[in-house]
Amino acid sequence: MTDDYDEDNNNDERDVSGGRKRDEPRKIDAALRPRSLDDIYGQETLVENLRILIEAAKAREEAIDHILFYGPPGLGKTSLSHVMAHEMGVNIRVTAGPAIERAGELASILTNLRKGDILFIDEIHRLGRAVEEILYPAMEDFALDIIIGKGPTARNVRLKLPRFTVIGATTRLGLLTAPLRARFGAIYRMDFYSEEALAHIIGRAADMLNAAITQDGKEEIARRSRGTPRVALRLLRRVRDYADVRADGVITAQVAHEGLALRGIDVLGLDEGDRRYLSAVIEKFGGGPVGLDTIAAAISEETDTIMDVYEPYLLQLGFIDRTPRGRVATALAYDHLGYQDNRDDQLRLL
Repeated sequence: MTDDYDEDNNNDERDVSGGRKRDEPRKIDAALRPRSLDDIYGQETLVENLRILIEAAKAREEAIDHILFYGPPGLGKTSLSHVMAHEMGVNIRVTAGPAIERAGELASILTNLRKGDILFIDEIHRLGRAVEEILYPAMEDFALDIIIGKGPTARNVRLKLPRFTVIGATTRLGLLTAPLRARFGAIYRMDFYSEEALAHIIGRAADMLNAAITQDGKEEIARRSRGTPRVALRLLRRVRDYADVRADGVITAQVAHEGLALRGIDVLGLDEGDRRYLSAVIEKFGGGPVGLDTIAAAISEETDTIMDVYEPYLLQLGFIDRTPRGRVATALAYDHLGYQDNRDDQLRLL
C-alpha cells in the first residue's frame, strides 16, 4: 500500500526490462475498496455520523477532527480512512504503530504533512511511549517539540504544524493509553456485518471481478463470511476459482458450498483453526473454564491471534464465554461440533 492516496495514481511498477508492469492484484484490491460513503453498505449509523463530520468540517473549511476506529480486524477501518480522504479531497499518509520505532520517524512524517492531510495509523495501540509523547502535542496543539543539543546546552524548539487529522485504527481499544485515547474527538466502534450487507458487498465485488454469481450463491458465501467483508471477498475469490475449474463458471449456492467445504469452511464460517480451538477446550479441558495461555499452548497459537482472530466471532456466535476463571465452551459449541454435553450430569454426581 502506498503512503499517499491519489485517485489518479495507478501504482504502476517498472519491471527489470525497463517496461511498465501493472500490478493487477493490487489494482483489483484497490477497485474493490469503497470510494465514497455512498459505497459503504452495512454500517449505516457510522456512515451517517461520518457524513455529518465531513460536511461540518467542509462548511467551516477546517480539517476534520481526529478519529479513532476500533473493532475486530477486517471490518473496513483502513478503507474508511481512504474514503474520508477522498470525501475531503485531501491526501492520506498511511503507516502502522509497529512501523514507527523511533520518535524521529514520526517527526519526519508529521513535518511532511500539508494542511488538511490525514495521517492514518493502523494498530495505533502498538505505538511506543516515546513516539506517543511526540504525537500528543502534534494532535492537540499542532506543534512538534524538538530538543536540540545535549546536556546543559540542550534547548527545546517548537515547530508549528499545519492542521491535520489523525485517524487511528485498533483491534484492542483497551491497550490504548488514556492520554492518547482522550485526544481523539470522535471514537467509533465498527460492528460485524449482517448477512444481507455481506451479500450486497459480494455482489458488488463479483461485478467488478466479472464473476457470474446467483443470489443464492451470494447468500451462501455471506453466511460463511464471519460477518467480515475482508473474509467475504477472500472467499469470493476462492469460490470463483472453484467455479472456473470444477463448474461452469457460475457461482451458485451448490458451487459455493462445494468450494468452501473443500477449504474446510463449514456452514457457519468456522475453519480448521476455530474447530481446533473449540475441540481443545472441550476435549482437553472438559469445556472449561481454562486460561487463554493454556489454550494457546495446547493448540500452538499466539494469545494475540486467539484474542483477535478466533474469539470475536466465536463470542458473537455464542460458542464461548469469557469468565473470570477462563474460557468456557457453551452448549451451542458442543451441538455444532457434535459433542455430547455431560457437564450438568457430572455436576449432579458431585
